[in-house]
Amino acid sequence: MDLKTTLASDKIDLPNDFFQKVQKYKEHLFKWNKIHNLTGAKNEQTLNEFIYDAVFPVSFLPKVDSLMDIGTGAGFPGMILAFALPDTKITLVEPLTKRASFLQFIKADLGLENVSVVKKRVEEMEPQMFDLITSRAVTDTKMLLNLSKNFRDEHSKLLFYKGEKVFDEVAADMHMKHKIIETKNRHYLLLGEEL
Repeated sequence: MDLKTTLASDKIDLPNDFFQKVQKYKEHLFKWNKIHNLTGAKNEQTLNEFIYDAVFPVSFLPKVDSLMDIGTGAGFPGMILAFALPDTKITLVEPLTKRASFLQFIKADLGLENVSVVKKRVEEMEPQMFDLITSRAVTDTKMLLNLSKNFRDEHSKLLFYKGEKVFDEVAADMHMKHKIIETKNRHYLLLGEEL
């Protein structure tokens, strides 16, 4: 996958320095991954797919001032969204030391003033409100709604990166308005009262 061409063909509006930041991020990730095994993305192709997957929602998300990503791991989707949304304050929540250290290193190396890295489990954090809460490959929707309850109000949106099981998870007892945006390899579950 040629990341630049694919994103351009999807007409995703990205800052001028997005690909420069992505390139530096990829170089660092490959180096760190050899020692610390931060992610299963071991080659350029897989990494490009992860990055595309992370940034695609920029094409349909409303503008937000604050975003929290639960369980950022090596940076998906939170760090990639931080490159794409420089005007959004982004909080990356990652409890594992080696991953949190990597995120902190990327923040410092790329001078990302819109990023905060929190090395904690989300349930250990002090409550605060965010406009948007994201999560990828952490747990099921019901658990994510529970984990995020201290960080959202009636105006907040939630975006969960899901597979095909999303249809099973969005059962009839779902009390929030929601929609599912499907791409070839991903189902994005967008939740919020004002969709």
